[in-house]
This record gives sequence, structure tokens and C-alpha cells, in this order.
Amino acid sequence: MMRSGTVEVPGGTLYYEVRGDGPTLLALPGGPGDAAVYDGLADALSGRFTFVALDPRGYSRSVPDERAEHRVETAADDAYRLLRHLGATEALVFGGSAGAIVGMELLARHPETVRRLVAHEPPAFAVLPDADEHRTMTDEVYTILKTDGPAAAFGRFAAAIGDVMEPREMPRTERVQAMLERQAANAPVMLEYELRSYTTSHQPDVAALRTLADRIVLAVGERTGDNLPARPARLLADLIGCELMLFPGAHNAPTAHSGEVAERLITAFAL
Repeated sequence: MMRSGTVEVPGGTLYYEVRGDGPTLLALPGGPGDAAVYDGLADALSGRFTFVALDPRGYSRSVPDERAEHRVETAADDAYRLLRHLGATEALVFGGSAGAIVGMELLARHPETVRRLVAHEPPAFAVLPDADEHRTMTDEVYTILKTDGPAAAFGRFAAAIGDVMEPREMPRTERVQAMLERQAANAPVMLEYELRSYTTSHQPDVAALRTLADRIVLAVGERTGDNLPARPARLLADLIGCELMLFPGAHNAPTAHSGEVAERLITAFAL
């Protein structure tokens, strides 16, 4: 049975959902996603874990909507405060896409709170040797957003990252429909604020993470190949000296292949 709640954080309120019982597993969504995108993982893992998912600050049911000052550091602090609110210590953490960047920052800043992190394809383009090229790309996406709207902006971004999003079947329920409507509302916010501040402005704290290498697993999808979303994970695994795990599917594997990803997570968390 799912239970939901809110927690006050500096400047806002976070919405979260909890299912199951056992060790705490915090799932951090990426892109315009919120807690509901991990329903498949929650169904597969809540028999073994206390599965916690949240709507990131400014998205969906978390407020405020203004994100101009939002940074990775803020999101990591929000996750830390949520874990404190739940009384969770030494939590397991999974982050997908931008959520993986937040997870790395959470581990680097609060290692006492994170027992182990699995970070799937963090789009930390700033670490790449051709980072300037990707910064130009995200600036172009922002400009297109302002001149031609979200659909055109997403088209430019999709062309840059390659064929990395697999189609997935979703049940036609009220919960799914509500989630899709929230994601559509979140998308312009993600393009305006998060895309540049997370992917091309933020540098993961490699020095701190190197001292915690045994507590982080970076993951890439089998189908992502050499496309842009997989490149930072491979480079960061080398820089940090941590394990690199292969997941099924592509960039959206945690939602398109929830059952298989759940099995990999159980292995990665050594439980």
C-alpha cells in the first residue's frame, strides 16, 4: 500500500511517496519526471525495500514553481532533508538521468546518509572533453524553447543525444494519465532551468567520490551504446575508480524495463 506525504524544505515543500518495508531505497527521477515514473520499480522492489520516491522541487506536487535559483546542490540537500524526515540512515539510493547527478552530489556531501548509490547514465556533460560543444547545444535548446516552444526545443535535444529512448507500454489508468499531464507541464521548466544547470554547468565532486568508490555503481544501458547519455558514466567510472554496470535497454531503462532493472539493483545493492 502506498502512503504519501510532504516535508518542508528551505523555500519549498516536497511531495513524496512510500511503499513497502525493509531497508530504505530512495529513487531520484530525472528529466520532467516525478515520483510516479518509478511505479514499475516500486512494484518490483517494495516487497524487499521501503521504496521512497519524490517529486523534485518545482515539479508536479512539490512547490514552489520558481526554479531560477535551483541547482544540483539544492536538489541534493532536498533529498538529504527527506531522508532525515523519514528517519532513514545509510539509505540505498538510485538515480536515473538527472537524478543520478543529484545522487552523486548527495553521496559526496552526506556520505553518512548513503549506504550505496546506483547512478544510471548521469548526463554530466561538463566532465567530457568536448563539454564546450554540449554547452553550446544546451544554449541552443534554451533559445529554441523561447522562440519556438517546448516541442521544437525537445527535438533539438533529442537530435543531440541520439536514439536512446525506447517506447514503453503504460496502463490506461487515472494515475498514469495524471502523471503524463504533470510531465507535460514540467517539461518547459526542465528545459529552461535544469538542462543547463545540471548537465553543462555542474561538475560532480570526483575527488570526494573517489574516496567513496566502493559505495557507488555507475550504470549504462545496453542500447545506449556510444550515444551522449552514456559517455559521462563511462568516464566518471574511470575517474572515480568504481564499478560500471550494464543495464538492459537504453536511457529510459528504469521505466521501460522496470523488472529487469529491479533485478540489477538488487545485485548492485548486494542484497
